[in-house]
Amino acid sequence: MSKVILDTDVLIDLLRGREPIRIFLRELAEHSIPCCSVISVAEIYAGMRQEESELTANLLDGVVIFPVTRQIAETAGHFKRRAKGRRLELADCLIAATGLVEGAALLTGNIKDYPMPEITVLPARR
Repeated sequence: MSKVILDTDVLIDLLRGREPIRIFLRELAEHSIPCCSVISVAEIYAGMRQEESELTANLLDGVVIFPVTRQIAETAGHFKRRAKGRRLELADCLIAATGLVEGAALLTGNIKDYPMPEITVLPARR
């Protein structure tokens, strides 16, 4: 089975109960392993509503969470340095690097945040 990194926006859509993304992910899960970066976990908890804590924990229990390794950190640093003049968030570079290092595609609704040609970006259906 292939691995798919769920970007933070996709995880948030799931938490907020957006049906199109839930249906899409159900279909995706038939042939892919849902994963995320530990960076997305931090981003979710930073903006989480109090009433979402149990739902958030349950959602994250259902995905493989990748830590930031040295290889991921170095790759993210290369992405950020290469961006020169373009606004590219370090968190997005770390998420993209996780996908590259782990051999996973990245599912996102924010395609413009991931201009790296080395990664496979899948547009999230909303």
